[in-house]
Parts: sequence; structure tokens; C-alpha cells
Amino acid sequence: MAEPAKKPTSAPALFMLGAKKGFYITIELIAPAMVMAYALIAFLKISGIMPIIGQVLGPVMAIFGLPGEASVVLLAAFFAKAAGAATAASMYMQGSLTAAQATILFPACITMGTLIGHFARVVLVCKVRTLYYPVLLITPIIDAVIVMFITRAVLLFMGF
Repeated sequence: MAEPAKKPTSAPALFMLGAKKGFYITIELIAPAMVMAYALIAFLKISGIMPIIGQVLGPVMAIFGLPGEASVVLLAAFFAKAAGAATAASMYMQGSLTAAQATILFPACITMGTLIGHFARVVLVCKVRTLYYPVLLITPIIDAVIVMFITRAVLLFMGF
């Protein structure tokens, strides 16, 4: 029988172990989400869907002080937090969002982010009664709405 691997005890060894884990997290989780975000934005712009989204969802997103196109950030975050954050950052870099608007979106990406993945990995695997599915899906979305209102209020209070 093989002996279990010993954990490093020295500071440099612990640092290297943490750096290695961080590298793998970046390669396996964050980078694919960022690529997905860039591909999503590019597809929506090339296909001409982005302006349509902006017009349709403009009145709803205006409640939060955001353009209609900002809903794409929330859509990306629905699949992965990093994708939502990368989409907001990309839209900021392209001039589609201001810094204040991106700031309003970031907490929403965190509170409702990766909803589909978490739902599949936790709720479905644990065999939660289907009666609770709507509540489990709606709660993070309500949280995102609340946090966008709060963030906007704080930014307005600060003069942004």
C-alpha cells in the first residue's frame, strides 16, 4: 500500500503549492470563462443581436442606471461568475460601459453567478424536491437585483 503524500511544511514549499493551485484554477476555470465571455460579446455584436437586446431590455436595465446591453453581463454571469465579470470588463474596455456601470454589475455577477452550474451540481445531485426549484432559481436573481440597487445608491451617494 502506498504512503499518503506528505504536506509541505516550509514556507517556500507552501507558497509553491499555492501558486501551482492558483495556476490550475486560472487555466481550468477562469480562462475558459473569459474566452466564453469574449466569444459571446463578439457573436452578439457580429450577428447584430446586441442592439436588439439593448432596445428590448433598455427600460428594465435603466432602473439600475445601466444600458440595455448590460444584460449580456448578467446572462454570462448566469453561466459563470468569471464570464460575467470578464464580459463587464470587456464592455468597459470597449467603451460600452462606464466604470460606475461595471461596478454596479460586478456584485450581481457574484451573487447570482454560476447559477446554472451550481444548480446542476448541488440541487440536482442532492435530489431536492422539484417543488423548491423555482425558489432556488429565483432567490439568487432577487439577490442580484437588490445588490445592483444598493451599489447604485452607494455610487450616487459618493457622487458617481
